[in-house]
Amino acid sequence: MRPEAEKLLRWYDAEHRRLPWRTHPSAYGTWVSETMLQQTRVETVIGYYLRFLDAFPDVAALARAEEAQVLKLWEGLGYYARACNLHRGARQVMTLYGGSLPRTSDELKTIHGIGPYTAAAIASIAFGEPVPAVDGNALRVISRLRGIRENVRAAAVAKLIDAEAAALVPPERPGDFNQAVMDLGARVCVPGTPDCDACPLRADCAALKAGIAEELPCVPKKKPPLTQQWTVALIRCGDRWLMRQRTESLLRGLWVFPMVEGRPEQSSLPDALERLTGLRVSPPSELGEARHVFTHRVWEMKLCAAQTEDSQPKEGWRFFTAEQLRALAVPTAMRGAVKALYQLADDR
Repeated sequence: MRPEAEKLLRWYDAEHRRLPWRTHPSAYGTWVSETMLQQTRVETVIGYYLRFLDAFPDVAALARAEEAQVLKLWEGLGYYARACNLHRGARQVMTLYGGSLPRTSDELKTIHGIGPYTAAAIASIAFGEPVPAVDGNALRVISRLRGIRENVRAAAVAKLIDAEAAALVPPERPGDFNQAVMDLGARVCVPGTPDCDACPLRADCAALKAGIAEELPCVPKKKPPLTQQWTVALIRCGDRWLMRQRTESLLRGLWVFPMVEGRPEQSSLPDALERLTGLRVSPPSELGEARHVFTHRVWEMKLCAAQTEDSQPKEGWRFFTAEQLRALAVPTAMRGAVKALYQLADDR
């Protein structure tokens, strides 16, 4: 075992985070947790993970579920394509592997939604395969440890980091090592200013010796997110409200209210809503503003309310009561609109 790996595992044994997917590790639990942890904080994931495993305790249960059930349990966690991929992958595991996840990272990568990092995490944690799981945390730790000053997004540099990480993975405890790197990157070797005094690898860190730990890893600057303006309409027919299940890649499968791109004049908004929904509506009243930030875009939304006497919208649109809406998977982006709807429903 390399000295760096030995030091890191000794630190991990004493300092590792107590997390539910580590209590009784399994291939399925690792798959679910790693999928949820993509772009999401551990503190947020814990509750979702426990509820998800309670509803779908194994691959077979997840494969039997309807996508709507999976999305509802995922509601509020964001990046909903992860849930769809997990569900589709579970059905693939049932069909191709009899309900048991394959045991190697190469085979795991054949499952829908399982990329190189997740495959390595499952294979090393659940099956003991000595492969490195290089996520953002590992990339940061390795680039600092080895003092890599090149752009880590470049293919050749990424390959170098993979090789450096692979050389450190101990055959005896590959899963613990990968989780130790994750914990170190999340708690000590953090973005910006790392806590080098608390790091078990401080004596081995090339970036610390060179005084450049805060400058690494080298990554290209992100483009500013695209801002999109929408007018979101709460259209009521009696005690029911109009919604649509999205088919677009962003928020696919989730239910949203009518959305007109831009900020049309109040006088032209009824016509725009009619073209969108097939319904003639009353002049809308303004309800306020809402904003939601995605990874690469921002939705700035003007909320409004309107009524219609027509109960036959275009195909794809459906009316729901406020109570029925509670059972639907609605994205966080619609949270402001949902709050306004319940206020209107209560006022009635």
